[in-house]
Amino acid sequence: MATPLRVLASVLVALALPALAHAGLHYSGEQFAELPSRPSGFLTDHRALRAAGYERPDGLPSPLRDDYRAAADRLEKLNKTRALTADEIADLGAVHLRLDKPDQALNVLAPAVRKFPDHFRIAANLGTAFQLTGDLERAAAQLEEAVRLAPAKLKPFEHAHLKLVTLRRKEGKAAASPSAVDDLFGVKYVGPSGAPEPGVLAEAERKKLPADALVTVQQLALWLPADGRLLWQIGELCNALGDVRAAAAALDGCVTEFALAAPDLRKRRLLYRAAADELAKKPGHDPHRSPIKVKSTRPLIKAFDEALLPAIDDAGVNVLPWPVLGATTITAKGKPSFAKHLANLDGKTVTLTGFMQPVKDELAVTGFLLLEYPVGCWFCEVPDPTAMLNVELKAGKTAELRKGLIKVTGTLALNRSDPESYLFSLKDARVGEVD
Repeated sequence: MATPLRVLASVLVALALPALAHAGLHYSGEQFAELPSRPSGFLTDHRALRAAGYERPDGLPSPLRDDYRAAADRLEKLNKTRALTADEIADLGAVHLRLDKPDQALNVLAPAVRKFPDHFRIAANLGTAFQLTGDLERAAAQLEEAVRLAPAKLKPFEHAHLKLVTLRRKEGKAAASPSAVDDLFGVKYVGPSGAPEPGVLAEAERKKLPADALVTVQQLALWLPADGRLLWQIGELCNALGDVRAAAAALDGCVTEFALAAPDLRKRRLLYRAAADELAKKPGHDPHRSPIKVKSTRPLIKAFDEALLPAIDDAGVNVLPWPVLGATTITAKGKPSFAKHLANLDGKTVTLTGFMQPVKDELAVTGFLLLEYPVGCWFCEVPDPTAMLNVELKAGKTAELRKGLIKVTGTLALNRSDPESYLFSLKDARVGEVD
């Protein structure tokens, strides 16, 4: 079941093309693919952006967070030698926001907006900083300026952010314990019965739903990844568009990761999860194929600073973050190009976490694919070649298939020449529990 690199090379080439700019938290070091993204890939990057705002409790490296911290350090040191440009100030405010330091962002951006009153990114980032410090009145005023200054392509996204803040401001204290999604589109997420229904939206409500609703909310959620209410709205939009599995996954996150307790949310989660579980039992591919038309597999295109990764231990075990694998590109001739850090790990012992994907119909396996994030149906949402790793267990060893996150340790082997095989393999591997 090996996936030929020749067939999938075009996917990576397309992903390597320059990304379209989107509204959101404006940092020159971030790029986003065209939205909407595949729900499973979106949820992975959304979670990564949220995790960049705090230290990992297990002490493992976080390339995304490390990049933001390095950028903040570099700009702050530069500011001691000379005055920062407007673009540099916007970037410094943005990375402070990504690192969940909105007060520091305010200290940088508030004085700058007086010096550079017509700079769009400063205005937009300052609006977000006010929002994240809880000052919704000043956030709304600043976002009105961002709408005025925004390039034409970005105005709809800035308008949506302004509307979001305006709605939350009207709610007052009730916004802290939301009982419903934000009324961004004037749509009630109900089926023909007038109640929530899995994979269905009443026709009258569907007519109100803008064609770009999912694009808008995905972008807002990438801008504000710690906002669980936006994730709830993404789940409702996925359900309205017929993807009940994505809806269930999003609402699972609302409950398990954001601890949202609204009774309506809990009710909908159980409803969508039950329907998704029933779909999983059906044979064939059609029940598993998402009806949502996506324009990218994942939203975040992020180059990381290899200098921030830990030194390679030739004799020990090296943690291998998925972004290092994801930095691999395929040339137009189908040749892989590996990041220097990854190339230096070839033949070394590495460890990483992921999800099992069987290649044979067996309960006890001698090998499997390790995926960065799980997929519902292999044929319907095949991961990118850089998001999977071929695992070969030690001779004579087997492993039981599991659904949850696992840790795998083995010898890394990179494929530089065989277009019919996988980019990455782990030899003599062993499966363990996640720390």
